[in-house]
Amino acid sequence: MELAKSNPIKFAFDAVGGRAKAALLLHRTYMAMSKMEKKKVLPRTEYTGETKYAEVLANNSNKKFTAKWLLDAANPSNQSEPEKSNV
Repeated sequence: MELAKSNPIKFAFDAVGGRAKAALLLHRTYMAMSKMEKKKVLPRTEYTGETKYAEVLANNSNKKFTAKWLLDAANPSNQSEPEKSNV
C-alpha cells in the first residue's frame, strides 16, 4: 500500500489496468494520463464538478479503492510545496 501513499494516481491507474486503460476509461490521451501521474494529483476540474475521474477509476478498480479515497489522497490542496533551495 506504499504506492497508494506515495502516488495515488499511479496506484489508481495500476488498479484499472495501467495508464492506457485509464486513458480509455477517462476519454483522455495517454500523455494526459502520464502528466497526471507525474503530478500525483487529480486535476482542478475534479473538485469543481466538471469531471468525475475518481468515480470512473474507482468503479473500474475491482474495489481496490473508492472515489472518496482517491479524491482525498490525490487532492492538490493536500500536497506539500516542494522545498526551495536558497541558491
